[in-house]
Amino acid sequence: MIDTHAHIYLQQFSDDIQQALGRAAEAGLTDILMPAIDFDSLPQMDRLPQGQIRLHKMMGVHPCEINNSRCNLEASLLAACAAKDIVAVGETGLDYYWSTEFVEEQKISLRRHCKVAKTLQKPIALHNREATADLLDIVEEQQDGRLTGVWHCFTGTVEEGLRAVELGLYLGIGGVATFKNGGLDKVLPQLPAERFILETDSPYLAPAPHRGKRNEPAYTALVAARLAELLGLSVDEVDRITTENARKLFPLITR
Repeated sequence: MIDTHAHIYLQQFSDDIQQALGRAAEAGLTDILMPAIDFDSLPQMDRLPQGQIRLHKMMGVHPCEINNSRCNLEASLLAACAAKDIVAVGETGLDYYWSTEFVEEQKISLRRHCKVAKTLQKPIALHNREATADLLDIVEEQQDGRLTGVWHCFTGTVEEGLRAVELGLYLGIGGVATFKNGGLDKVLPQLPAERFILETDSPYLAPAPHRGKRNEPAYTALVAARLAELLGLSVDEVDRITTENARKLFPLITR
């Protein structure tokens, strides 16, 4: 089982990262992918202990951090993401929930991340909050056959999910799928399972019954169980399908 999106390098895990990784291993995880928030994320990732779970790094600037990023974003991103141990570009995207003050800057940043991803032929991890139409429009604009990636924390409609898949994206399924009023119970059965990957977004968005508490990679198993219930499959089958999907999207994690 693979958690394709977890910020385990943040201070919320500073006291028990070893124990959290141990619980993840016990839950059946083999790999954890870590999206960056900004350029300071990489040294934080490098300090994490390597053990029975393989940890993989992404590099990007979160849309909520874009006004604090360095000026020559594209060149800096290209240099950082070119490293062999960077499996994806991200996270990037659009976030209109916290502020709409820097919308144009976010769009410029997203386009630059897309360009870097295409240049390096690495997938992109896309954050989206209250910006679905703009996000998918930019992905469509940037799609020239080379762009692939994931709509992280997918919470869209059937139509939005199908459009994302048609544009070459995978859908990151996390804790929201377990929420009683999350709405995904009606949506996910109508979307192609061969485009689903599992994630937690730790330490955020903990699945039921831990909602409101710190999330952690071990809870990927709870997301898998809920997805299995919604799709009418066994947990083992969901694990197999989503693991295969993750390895297709992030080929570097198999090397």
